[in-house]
Amino acid sequence: MAMRYTGRFAPSPTGLLHAGSLVAALASWLDARAHGGQWLVRIEDVDTPRCVPGADQAILQQLATCGMVSDGPVVWQSLRSDIYQRALDTLVARGWAYPCGCSRKDIETAIEAAQAQSVARHQAAVYPGTCRAGLNGKPARAWRLNVRAVQSALGLPLVTQWQDRRLGAQQQNVSEAVGDFVLRRADGLWAYQLAVVVDDAAQGITHVVRGEDLADNTARQIVLQQALGLPTPQYLHTPLVMGENGEKLSKQNGAEALNLSDPLQTLNIAAQALGLARCTTSIEDALRKWTQASLT
Repeated sequence: MAMRYTGRFAPSPTGLLHAGSLVAALASWLDARAHGGQWLVRIEDVDTPRCVPGADQAILQQLATCGMVSDGPVVWQSLRSDIYQRALDTLVARGWAYPCGCSRKDIETAIEAAQAQSVARHQAAVYPGTCRAGLNGKPARAWRLNVRAVQSALGLPLVTQWQDRRLGAQQQNVSEAVGDFVLRRADGLWAYQLAVVVDDAAQGITHVVRGEDLADNTARQIVLQQALGLPTPQYLHTPLVMGENGEKLSKQNGAEALNLSDPLQTLNIAAQALGLARCTTSIEDALRKWTQASLT
């Protein structure tokens, strides 16, 4: 029996949807429909201090206005701390996660002392493994995944490889590019990597369609999936929508919320970013027409 397709769109309620996030939403919805699968919505509000009150419901309304409604119950990450804790406990019990007492300044100092070159990943320096062998009297601040321990114990290659449905063959040496990455942050909040891996598995996600800016996260998530014994979805990373300044549209750089006074026009703009033909009849006809076109 063929595996049933289950996809998802997982916005962060740090603001309303903008033109770039609508492209990702539309792509994930169309891909699910084209494969006869289901499309789920997950509100990724694990970073609670950055969330805007009411943005979650406003996002769901924006999606509904564009004809996209979750096929199942909407999931809020902020309500799932116990599930993430069980995943962390599993990794700790296997000896694959450890407490870290380093501040960002500590990490930068350790890198400089070792005369190592840091590699930026979302403004984070490559962690040099300072606390891997113990805290040396420092209080625990965060929890990290021991990447090499996982790879060694499971007989995994140092270079993680995967096939992106749009970008093609991809690979990354997580230890060299990122280091032992954070699972639970120093402020007690759950890190994106752990939450998204646990939730994708719990929701039975078989296909992840998301923006190309998140492609760099994929290798870390695959290693974590392997450590937890969870399946790896297929990935497709969509083109980014760029602003007039040449940077990708994002809430961080002030991207404007969607103007939904004419939802079909707004959807047409998103569809054009995906290489789909313009539709002038109705939202329902547009979604039906675009579903018949291939994204890859």
